[in-house]
Amino acid sequence: MIVLGIESSCDETGIAVYDSDRGLLAHTLHSQVAVHAEFGGVVPELASRDHIRYLVPLLEQALKQAKISKAAIDGVAYTAGPGLIGALMSGASVGRSLAWALGVPALEVHHMEGHLLAPMLEDRPPDFPFVALLVSGGHTLLAYVKGIGQYELLGQSLDDAAGEAFDKTAKLLGLGYPGGPALAALAEAGRSGVYKFPRPMIDRPGLDFSFSGLKTFALNTMQKAAEKDNGELSQQTKADISLAFEEAVVDTLKIKCRRALEQQYCDRLVIAGGVGANRRLRMELARMIRQLGGELFYPRIEFCTDNGAMIAQAGCFRLMAGETQPLEIEARARWSMQELKAI
Repeated sequence: MIVLGIESSCDETGIAVYDSDRGLLAHTLHSQVAVHAEFGGVVPELASRDHIRYLVPLLEQALKQAKISKAAIDGVAYTAGPGLIGALMSGASVGRSLAWALGVPALEVHHMEGHLLAPMLEDRPPDFPFVALLVSGGHTLLAYVKGIGQYELLGQSLDDAAGEAFDKTAKLLGLGYPGGPALAALAEAGRSGVYKFPRPMIDRPGLDFSFSGLKTFALNTMQKAAEKDNGELSQQTKADISLAFEEAVVDTLKIKCRRALEQQYCDRLVIAGGVGANRRLRMELARMIRQLGGELFYPRIEFCTDNGAMIAQAGCFRLMAGETQPLEIEARARWSMQELKAI
């Protein structure tokens, strides 16, 4: 079965072609970083307009890359939530209309399910069950994954997601947008031990997260450091603070992942989402999983952030199981994964 996947939940437009027999045939992506950079964050209306501008050209590019025509498409999958409602409607409208015109089934895909299953795009996919850490700008959660659609939520962020905390702290440091990668890059020049940040909620039972306090701690640290630096932070001080912040987030995620693995008696860990591309996080989780004698899985860097490949694959799994979508389009800004059907 050949499935066209469309991702448009936030600030990246992704189109991909996935074959149930041959795997990923093509994927194209347009990032809106340049569009939103001057505003320091995503502007929903501008995001929707940019999706509309690029959806069809990217679709044609993906088909050309896959060396197939529209007539070869057996199904269309599109992100229906969670995300920015206008951005979601842009992709969903194109996807549902295309499926109707071609006379093939269409399917709405849960954005988080796409991320959770993204490691299955690799040559060495994880077997079920596994513990998954989904960590991005909008979400931070731990789930026990028994199969497709069988997701037990173990813990989640009670306030800011990890990626959101990265971006906000980067903005406080004057690092621009997108802030997370900029902060991680600056942290490479930081000196470990100069500043010590707390590891939130690690002393409490459970697997929930809280990262908003780290942002406040970072602000207080900057203000105190600025007083010593004649009112302005030096580049080295910014790097030291960036490293301390990154170490705190990574340590917190690592501690909670280990706790989840032990709680579920599981030795397989999947990491997905944009923050999953963070080099320090990958390194620390790899070290932790080796100590436990387990296995760590994650998608290649280009499939950590939002992309059409993960949507095409997740949609293919469900379309092959017989799921379809009626003609009406239902995009959702909020959508619990636990509402999904098991297949």
